[in-house]
Amino acid sequence: MEVQLINKYIFPSVGWLFLALFAVCSIGFEMVYAGEKIIVGEVEDVILLPWRIKLPARIDTGAATSSLDAQELKVEGGFAEFKLSQKFGGRQLRLPIVDWRYIRSSEARERRPIVEIEFCIGPKQVRTRVNLNDRSKVKYPLLLGRNILKENFVVDCTQERCFPPSCPEVPSQ
Repeated sequence: MEVQLINKYIFPSVGWLFLALFAVCSIGFEMVYAGEKIIVGEVEDVILLPWRIKLPARIDTGAATSSLDAQELKVEGGFAEFKLSQKFGGRQLRLPIVDWRYIRSSEARERRPIVEIEFCIGPKQVRTRVNLNDRSKVKYPLLLGRNILKENFVVDCTQERCFPPSCPEVPSQ
């Protein structure tokens, strides 16, 4: 009698439990990798390549373009020379200017140089254009706007730091 009760009630329940666990794991995987797009939170750590500089980035769907902190910015002969904040190593960078754009911010509309950068965010290595601007008065040195988000990411504003940067070429920090 006991064996019949176990076979009739317990084993089917265990089967449903495994099925439910499989479904939750599958849904969880889809949430992390929504197709080829990766879910990111409001703030993510990125590594600027090839310098391997780790920076926090603010994910901003309201910004059309991405922006990088450029302190002591000088433009000469088609190149932008600037420093990153001391908080992030104070490294001097020199990058070719690929364009100029008028950028509207909360304070004004101004013409800014556009450069290409490459960075690692989560498991993705991305090359994109960013405008250079002194962001020393804001919390995050890098702002990622729609120009990068729409192709590669889905934003979950209830999360932060969903994935540490883990591109194959970048050693973990």
